[in-house]
Amino acid sequence: MPEGPHRPRRGATTIEEVARAAGVSRQTVSNALNAPRRVRPETLERVNAAIRELGYQPDQSARSLRSGARRTIGYLAPVDDPLDPNPLMAGFLEALVDAAGAAGQRVLLFRPGQGAADPVAAIDELVAARQVDGLVLADVLREDVRIAHAARLGVPFVSFGRTGPGEPQHWVDIGNEAAMAGVVRHLAALGHRRIGYLGGAEELPWMAARRAGFLAEAHRLGLSAVTTDAAGTGSGTGSAEAGAAVAASVRALLSGPDRPTAFAAGSDLLALDAYEAVRAQGLAVGPDGVAVTGFHDTPLCRHLHPALTSVRLPLRAIATALVGRLLDQVRGEAAPAQGLELPTELVVRGSSGRSGGTD
Repeated sequence: MPEGPHRPRRGATTIEEVARAAGVSRQTVSNALNAPRRVRPETLERVNAAIRELGYQPDQSARSLRSGARRTIGYLAPVDDPLDPNPLMAGFLEALVDAAGAAGQRVLLFRPGQGAADPVAAIDELVAARQVDGLVLADVLREDVRIAHAARLGVPFVSFGRTGPGEPQHWVDIGNEAAMAGVVRHLAALGHRRIGYLGGAEELPWMAARRAGFLAEAHRLGLSAVTTDAAGTGSGTGSAEAGAAVAASVRALLSGPDRPTAFAAGSDLLALDAYEAVRAQGLAVGPDGVAVTGFHDTPLCRHLHPALTSVRLPLRAIATALVGRLLDQVRGEAAPAQGLELPTELVVRGSSGRSGGTD
């Protein structure tokens, strides 16, 4: 028999509609469904009444992720070139596997199937298969569709990278602005008064934050700052064309009358482009020539000559915090109201410090 005009189609009601009808938050509805002991009796009754009235049916595949029976974490791996992998994210994956193992969990890597590039479809496939307890997401962009979709499904998830206002704050990240400000202070302490910045694609939040941190600290210290950005460099891997563009920009700056005496790069590979450009101008990299710093402290840093000063990310601490926050959700514990920002370390080497530097 067809449903009446005022009765919602079975399964069509969303958790957000239940929350509005009950006058509570979306998280409270989720708690009422999955951890009712954490909800006050009167609130629980109000939520249950709204569920009955609206005919809401929770997605059983999403709810099944909370059982903890699989002891497996799903990691939606960023798209990468296997012949030119991102060394930072490779290091993060190693740290994530170790942190998960220490908590008695495994890590399942996944990507969209059948050659598709839709991350939402990839999440849906994994949820439907009921293979994992929760998700780890990385390389989080502004208004990231993966974050919105995982939150809509009610799937436990955490992210390496900040989520936006109004989204669950299940993230762990570094302070990109603070880290780059530390680089500027390091170069200023060495006597540099005109510093160039080499950045990547501005649509990437972490690159935008590094640029902002550089400019703000240079302004605060009264330094002369010049910037050049390489569109298409992504998270730091870059293409040959982007690298050539960066090198050309650096050479142009070094050819001018007020050339920078130091360059702060938003990634180690951008710093490598600066090395090549400095030498192409007949100058030396280092404290007696043009100082250069990088960001990420990938293995590349130690093999350059001179070795590259770079910002080291606490990948193991990030991974451990992500796994802990995810498992708290799986167990039905209260999610933190704020994300977690972890400090970085500036590893000073020969490119900006004494010969040989430190490590």
